[in-house]
Amino acid sequence: MRLHELSPAPGSTKEAKRKGRGVGTGNGKTAGKGHKGQNARSGGGVRPGFEGGQMPLYRRLPKRGFHNIFAKEYIEVNVADLNSFENGTVITAEVLKESGIISRIKDGVAVLGNGEITKKVTVKAAKFTKSAIVKIEAAGGKAEVI
Repeated sequence: MRLHELSPAPGSTKEAKRKGRGVGTGNGKTAGKGHKGQNARSGGGVRPGFEGGQMPLYRRLPKRGFHNIFAKEYIEVNVADLNSFENGTVITAEVLKESGIISRIKDGVAVLGNGEITKKVTVKAAKFTKSAIVKIEAAGGKAEVI
């Protein structure tokens, strides 16, 4: 099979409706927009969330809490996930991404203590829970904060 031989599955695509191409099409004259009014005009319509001048829902609802835009967002990895590496491996965020355990790094990796670890590995991460450090060191490995 070559690139020029590819085509969509039968029935997965439809022909576009050709608006305003005569009364016989069923979509002629006003092209499905009705007679005059804001929505019939070029560039017409209202913005998302607009309710005709009524106070919109997103302004009627009370706002609560605080969202810190400077907060660091960590990707969490459990110690049980580290068993897929060989003994003596130095595990960093890049190594975890290459192996497919995490999909992106964000502001760093936080290692959590869920599960058990049997391999002797050196883990370099931004954060560790106390139980994660205990389990990694009990298996003979090292937990290094970077």
